Amino acid sequence: MEPTGASRQSKPEPGLYIVPTPIGNLRDITLRALDILQAADLIACEDTRVTGRLLQAYGLETRMTPYHDHNAVRKRPALLRRLADGARVALVSDAGTPLIADPGYRLVQEAVEAGIPVTALPGASAALVALSASGLPTDRFLFLGFLPTRAGQRDRALADVADLRASLIVYESPRRLAASLAAMARALGDREAVVARELTKRFEEIRRGALGTLAGHYAEAGAPRGEVVIVIAPPGAKAAPSDVDCDALLAAALKTHSLRDAASMVSAETGLPRRAVYDRALRLNRQGADTEET
Repeated sequence: MEPTGASRQSKPEPGLYIVPTPIGNLRDITLRALDILQAADLIACEDTRVTGRLLQAYGLETRMTPYHDHNAVRKRPALLRRLADGARVALVSDAGTPLIADPGYRLVQEAVEAGIPVTALPGASAALVALSASGLPTDRFLFLGFLPTRAGQRDRALADVADLRASLIVYESPRRLAASLAAMARALGDREAVVARELTKRFEEIRRGALGTLAGHYAEAGAPRGEVVIVIAPPGAKAAPSDVDCDALLAAALKTHSLRDAASMVSAETGLPRRAVYDRALRLNRQGADTEET
């Protein structure tokens, strides 16, 4: 695969570039991100092995240097000196957009204070992917990152946002998932929520339900594998109906109404777009016809 086409473009201006990388599917990187990664003098990354696989997939050979929680204080001055000397440095995380639950904030802050140009590229973010797929309100939301690991601190953090009328987005460790969901149910009430796991990857799973129900499921099933994002509805919000719910409503409506009227009724009841409901009604009709023929 050809890397980008950056060689046919002018070299980017010196400065620090914040470059999002895929959260799972390597094809979810932008062409502009590949251009910057190819043209950079240095890539600062959490794990050179992880970023190395991405570079190898696109035939890039840009030099990398590790920059993570454990070495940031020591490495940051050297990176800032390179930037002050006119280098082009790309900052990446292992997955998603840098600075979201990673150590890049201080580097950007000190680069800005030193008058070094900082350019942020748009790209993948597990928090926004989970929110978009959740079916929960998206007009107002708060990203909480990882909650404190100690139960008391976690409960206080949840109590601080309990009355906020916004969807809440939380990153969580799989092994703490069941306990955290149970704590959320106690602190926030048994709200509707979504657990999004392994987003964009082969075994992607999006499980919807009340916080207590989800807590019970993972307590019984055990810790899942992979990265986990939890999206929690605002107080009093109603979750979007699942495909199963929509199909059940359509099946009942089609018994006594035309396809067009059934779609209009279910659209009004669920708030789902009429066109999408009509398409589902068509599929249900075809499935029913196929069943009768067999």
